[in-house]
Amino acid sequence: MEVLGLLIPVSLALGGLGLVAFWWLLRRGQFDDPEGDAHRILREDYDDRPK
Repeated sequence: MEVLGLLIPVSLALGGLGLVAFWWLLRRGQFDDPEGDAHRILREDYDDRPK
């Protein structure tokens, strides 16, 4: 039972870290147009180093 005192805070910290990472990616626009990105990479005029 003593291990629960360690595992519960660690799991809460990892969950919070995942939530912060998701929120950061959401604000940076990573999920704005996922289908467009999937099609855009297959096109001939795809530029992997945009200006």
